Amino acid sequence: MIPSASNIAWLPDERLEAYGVLESAGFTGLEIAPGLFFHEADDPFVPDAASARRALDEAQASGLSLVSMQSLLFGVSGAALFEGPEPRAAFERGMVRAIQLAGRFGIPNCVFGSPAQRRVPDDMAMEVAIEQAAEVFERLGNIAQHEGTAIAIEANPAAYGTNFLTNLSDALAFVERVDHPAIVAILDMGAMHMNGEFDRVPGRIDGLMPRLNHVHISEPQLAPAPGPDTDLAPVLGALEAADYAKAISIEMKRPEGGIGEFEAAVTRLRAGLEWREAAHA
Repeated sequence: MIPSASNIAWLPDERLEAYGVLESAGFTGLEIAPGLFFHEADDPFVPDAASARRALDEAQASGLSLVSMQSLLFGVSGAALFEGPEPRAAFERGMVRAIQLAGRFGIPNCVFGSPAQRRVPDDMAMEVAIEQAAEVFERLGNIAQHEGTAIAIEANPAAYGTNFLTNLSDALAFVERVDHPAIVAILDMGAMHMNGEFDRVPGRIDGLMPRLNHVHISEPQLAPAPGPDTDLAPVLGALEAADYAKAISIEMKRPEGGIGEFEAAVTRLRAGLEWREAAHA
């Protein structure tokens, strides 16, 4: 497993301190929201070569490589998957822009969350929505495959403002419906907590493995993760037993305590990983 963290946990001017925290903990992966990572660029989804090089060099100086990207539709106006041809076209353009950015920098995973942009209208049957979305993601999957990346379909609980693929079972069923090598699954711990399914995670790992491309270590409402009371040992053990070798990424919004609180979360995950390593030494 590649211990990682998303840069939504800190402000751009805190990035070097955050990178130092990750380096000290032995983390080697960095998940990015482009608007925060390429913050110097006029358009963070088409960053100029100089600002892109500076951002990459800073991360690489701390031993960090880009393992995933989120906030794919940041800055895209009028995008909606189910609101008709024009909003759907804006949605696809925004997704293609993100996919091409991932391809440019060799980022192997793109997390599709965007709950507001995927809400199904009240007058649309869910079966119709699934078929429409499958057609779109088949096209996007072809582009992602060409760019050397993949789109991970995230379950977003209803509390985040959507009604489409709100749980892991539905998200996995959609991935299987599209049946494209570049349309993959993500396991998000926060969603499992919110849907009352966290205790079931270890038993779900084997079934997820053929499609699983990314793991978010998260808590409800993007609170500091892992939380002090969250027992990750069974989850980490199940991932290890299944030979999961991709990223496990802390996903949390910037806490009120700033970098100090982020460091505490990193320390908790590092301790869990070290416990697993010691148990199998």
